[in-house]
Amino acid sequence: MTQDPGLVDIDSTADGSDIDVEPRMSFAQDPVNANEIAQAAAKYGLKPIGTRAAVVDYLKMCWDRRHFIIELSAAREQSENSESRLGQLWRLLNPLLNVAVYFLIFGVIFKGRGSVSNYISFLVIGVFFFGFTQQAILGGSRAVTSNMALVRAFSFPRALLPISVVIEELNSLGPAIIICLGTVLISGGGFTWTWFLLIPAIVLQTMFNIGIAMALARITERVRDVAKLLPFFLRTWLYLSGVVFPISQIVSTHHNVIGFLLAFNPAAVFIELARDCLLASYSVPPITWAYGVFWAVAMLGVGFYYFWQAETRYGRG
Repeated sequence: MTQDPGLVDIDSTADGSDIDVEPRMSFAQDPVNANEIAQAAAKYGLKPIGTRAAVVDYLKMCWDRRHFIIELSAAREQSENSESRLGQLWRLLNPLLNVAVYFLIFGVIFKGRGSVSNYISFLVIGVFFFGFTQQAILGGSRAVTSNMALVRAFSFPRALLPISVVIEELNSLGPAIIICLGTVLISGGGFTWTWFLLIPAIVLQTMFNIGIAMALARITERVRDVAKLLPFFLRTWLYLSGVVFPISQIVSTHHNVIGFLLAFNPAAVFIELARDCLLASYSVPPITWAYGVFWAVAMLGVGFYYFWQAETRYGRG
C-alpha cells in the first residue's frame, strides 16, 4: 500500500498484513509561533510555572495578599487551644504561670527581688516580651512544614506563612501589654510619656521576629531536626537575656567581650527597651535603641532574602 505522508503512517507486519498507526502531528503543517505565545502571556499576565519573582515584585505580591495574612493568622489563633476548656486564655495563663514560678525561684528563694525596684513588673515585662519572640520562632520554624498541603495546592508567596505566624503572636501581645501596664500601676508605678515609646519598640521587635521566623522556616523545611533543638536553645537564650535578672548587673561586671555580647543580645535588647518604656525607675543606655534598630533591619533583610531565594523549592522536597 502507498503512504499518504500528510495524514497517516501505514506500516506492515512481518506476515504482510497492514496496521494503522495514529496520525502524527506535523509542526510544519501547524507551526507554533513563539512570538504569539509571548504576546498572549504578556497580555493576560501569564508567567512560567516554578519561577521566582524579583524581590520588588515579590514584596508587592505579599502586600496584595495582606488580607490573606490576617485571615490565616486569625484562623490559626482560633484553632490553637480550641479543645481546652479555657481556650485562648492559655495564651496569657502560660506566661503568667511562668512568672509565678520565676518569682518564687529567682525572686524569693534566690532573693532576686532586691536586685531591682518593682521586681514583679520587671519580671512580667521580661516574660511576656521574650515570649513574643520565643513563640514567633517556634511557630515560624514550622510555618512551611505544617502547611505543606496548602503550599502544594495553591500558588502564593510562601513568605505569607511565617509572616502570618508573627502577626498571630503580635495579636496575642495586645492583652499581654494590658497585663504589663496593669501590673506596673498596681505595683506602684505611674503613667509616663515614655509609655508611648513602646509602640516603636514593638515595631522593631516585630521586624526582628519576622526576619528570624522566615530564616528558620527555610532551614526547618530542609532539616526537620532543627525544630527539635529549638526548645533547648530558647531555654538557654531566656537565661542569657535578662528575663529574670537585670542584664545591666552582669554587663557592669564584665567590661569585655562577654559584657558586650550580653548587651548586644537581641532578645535582651528588646526586653530592655520595653522595660525602659514602661518602668519609670528603670533606664537603659541610649545605645540600646541603636542596637534594636540594627537587629530589626538586619534580621528582617537577611531573613527575607534567605527565605526568598528558596521560594521555588518549598513543597518540592
